[in-house]
Amino acid sequence: MKFEGQLALVTGASRGIGAATALALAKEGAHVVITARSADDLEKIEEQIHLAGGAATIAPLDLTDGDSIGRLATAISGRWDGLDILVLNAAMLGSLGPVPAIDGKEFNKVLTLNLIAQQALIAGFDPMLRKSANARLIGITSSVGRKPRAFWGAYGASKAALETLLLSYGEEMRNLGKIRTAIVDPGKTRTEMRASAYPGEDPSTVKLPSVVADRLVEILASDFETGERFEITQP
Repeated sequence: MKFEGQLALVTGASRGIGAATALALAKEGAHVVITARSADDLEKIEEQIHLAGGAATIAPLDLTDGDSIGRLATAISGRWDGLDILVLNAAMLGSLGPVPAIDGKEFNKVLTLNLIAQQALIAGFDPMLRKSANARLIGITSSVGRKPRAFWGAYGASKAALETLLLSYGEEMRNLGKIRTAIVDPGKTRTEMRASAYPGEDPSTVKLPSVVADRLVEILASDFETGERFEITQP
């Protein structure tokens, strides 16, 4: 197994790409800590992982809720020494619309989850990542973070900022440890977020989250260079 004896943390793991990634990592031997707001949904994913012969620990929490990330980091570091894989997948889309019409309160929520919580996760788990012999940190992004698109300003801005944040951390770690970072754009994928953004789209025309998860496993198992960007296309 590719990740036998390794510890992975996947955020936004109750459905979609996060759930599929957690299952794929567990099938390859990793013990996967899965987080999301819904305990019920996490328990369903945990059951799937156990039925597949894997191991998982659920951690229901709201990443935007105050000190929740700090408490999570304390709990995990109290049980394990190092963190080998961190997949930053949790995000929210928000409303699509022109930049002048962006609602400030909603924009704040988008930035809080898509950017500020991600920095808190990096900060909270940096000590554990440093203890790993081969730590890998993956941030899930979107094409609108690099190529601006009309009406996607709020979400795109949050992803552009996430990319800068994550890749900056990778450069900081380049000569300080064995932590490698990469950005992954999953492309068109059959998720609830995709359905809300494109309500008229036939879901059968876009790839399943499991396709993205399998490719993520390949990337995480490879010797990718820190700072790389991967785009996952329809097979």
